[in-house]
Amino acid sequence: MIETREERIRALLADESAFRARQAVEALFSPANAGWDEATALSKPLRERLAAEIPWNAFREIAVLPSMKGDTWKALLETGDGNRIETVLMRNSRGQLTVCVSTQVGCAMACTFCATGKMGFSRNLMADEIVDQVRFFNGYLARHPETEGAVTNIVFMGMGEPLSNYEQVRAALRTFIDRMGIGPTRITVSTVGLVPMLTRTLDDPEWPPVRLAVSLHSADPKTRRELMPTSYEGFLDKLAEWTEAYFRKFSEKRRHLTFEYIMLKDVNDTDAHADALIRFARRVGKVRINLIPYNITEGGLSKSTEETIERFQSRLKAAGVVATRRRTMGDDIAAACGQLAANTPQSTNIQNTKSQTEHKTQEASVA
Repeated sequence: MIETREERIRALLADESAFRARQAVEALFSPANAGWDEATALSKPLRERLAAEIPWNAFREIAVLPSMKGDTWKALLETGDGNRIETVLMRNSRGQLTVCVSTQVGCAMACTFCATGKMGFSRNLMADEIVDQVRFFNGYLARHPETEGAVTNIVFMGMGEPLSNYEQVRAALRTFIDRMGIGPTRITVSTVGLVPMLTRTLDDPEWPPVRLAVSLHSADPKTRRELMPTSYEGFLDKLAEWTEAYFRKFSEKRRHLTFEYIMLKDVNDTDAHADALIRFARRVGKVRINLIPYNITEGGLSKSTEETIERFQSRLKAAGVVATRRRTMGDDIAAACGQLAANTPQSTNIQNTKSQTEHKTQEASVA
């Protein structure tokens, strides 16, 4: 059974009025407060009681690294048991702020293009640890008013596979929606495509109607198995069956699915791969393909050239498939898609140097 910090507060204050418990919960989620001592709407004895029993935050801050572009911030945080995770704050072109949250320490999916997958798996994060990543950045924004804005969106695209931590992720989603005022359409959960768990989201009345994104990365079965060891024979057929059930459930609503597709040079970026993706997209219906330029990690893979990405996208669009391109953010601080690996600031700097060198080499080869 999951016990969140809110539930612990209400249990601790069972001898107080319901109003006091509600005040304490509201204080916990107020970005203006940095600890129980600042929750001055509560009496001092009550604040002291809460501070003695209920930790304010699940993490200790190790470092916050801003990108050179000023649109991305990566936080390295340490849990109470000494594990480390990374979480990212991003400002999009419209000025909106999104937090990319992690759901596990490491990841067991072992995708070949992902730095987190190379870490292996340590443990699931608790619901409070997922929620506290957003609370951390809310506090960071309050302490740094020059970083204007408030968090309006959340993506579950950090370290770990969210649907492998289903119950804790579901509890975190409810907290984001019920306590932090972030609507379900502003939350996206990304998954490698664990079909049994995807099916569970359709049958679970407690799973909120958040957006879903499936990491496809190839509609050619052989290529996908090479990139993603969790893929298996018949996966695409199972995914197509699930998408049919998804659209059947949401037939009266304007819903679409996103398939994420990382662009890897000479691996999944050929015309043949584009055509396989077109056939699959037509088969499943209202989907958007989000093309993601590969961000450098160890493993010998390379980013598709700009010319190839443009040709691939144009081929999809010409076939009537909606295809967008993700803007790369935070690659100079190893905060971009696929780069999170709980680095210390020193190792991050080393990775930054390598990333920048490889980017320059690629750009020179294209020129």
